Amino acid sequence: MKKILSVVVFILCTLLSGCGNIYLPENKGLDTDKITTDESIVVGFSQLGAESDWRSANTQSMKSTFTEENGYKLIFEDGQQKQANQIMAIRTFIQQEVDYIVLAPVIETGWDTVLQEAKDSKIPVIIVDRKVSVSDESLFACWVGSDFELEGKKAAEWLKQYTIAKGIAPQDLHIVNIQGTIGASAQIGRTKSLADAARLNGWDLMAQVPGDFTQAKGKEVMESFLKQYDNINVVYCENDNEALGVIEAIEAAGKRVGSDIKGGEIMIISFDGVNEEAINYILEDKITCIAECNPHHGPRVQAIIESLEAGHTPDKFSYVDEKIFSLDINVKKITVDGIDYEVAAPVLPVG
Repeated sequence: MKKILSVVVFILCTLLSGCGNIYLPENKGLDTDKITTDESIVVGFSQLGAESDWRSANTQSMKSTFTEENGYKLIFEDGQQKQANQIMAIRTFIQQEVDYIVLAPVIETGWDTVLQEAKDSKIPVIIVDRKVSVSDESLFACWVGSDFELEGKKAAEWLKQYTIAKGIAPQDLHIVNIQGTIGASAQIGRTKSLADAARLNGWDLMAQVPGDFTQAKGKEVMESFLKQYDNINVVYCENDNEALGVIEAIEAAGKRVGSDIKGGEIMIISFDGVNEEAINYILEDKITCIAECNPHHGPRVQAIIESLEAGHTPDKFSYVDEKIFSLDINVKKITVDGIDYEVAAPVLPVG
């Protein structure tokens, strides 16, 4: 028995020694960090949905930025326009111990609890596009997006300058507003700017109804407006997809869209400048003015993450640069809050 035990012990020692020779990096020249650690930065991105061409472009910007080639692993979740889905996604990201959470919120309110959970887990949250309204702004690291109220101010100022150039009296403007999703930052900012301008300039703002940023809903709302009002001459659409639906409804009713308000046309003002059909329509004078909303947030979010990784503190709010588009030659420049903005002709994307 003692001999047998001695043989067993010898064999075990030999095997263990052999295993050591296999796995010890100094024997094989291996890098233990690469064996035990994934050096990619893991980003969990909760996108609110895919309701518009702008949203799709925004998603693509994030996906093309946070790639393996760039040193990232992206976990993408589509919220399908429901805040509950986004809250669930954030909690899943926390369980997965991602390095960063990026949130494009469907609405501004209702985020305090889940963002506190992320903060308690020491996971920085970067907000993109729409803002969040929270009791403590330390719940998110920073925000990247558009100044939606400024976009609305640009569109309203363009309309004001156009009417001055054309000799159209303020009281002769009869405007309807097809709003975005109620409670979204874009809706809040763009709606406020139009309401403020209408009050200051004496415009007739007849109605404001949400179109949820979709073509189908925009068409439906415009069909209803045309039945209620026979003097509409300006439609303020809070994104391009709504504008496409509005054009369908107007033309189906036997009316004309265009910039010639005095000649009986109905002017379309819109936002985004991403949808190719909308850009074609501005080139055809079916949409008269578009205030750009830049969807390319990926590179800015990457810059913020790199800054945080380096131990720096990025700006709390980071605004993207945006233009205003129109083919009309009567208004070449507008001034908003003391800053001049050139009115540019839109350019179709290459390819």
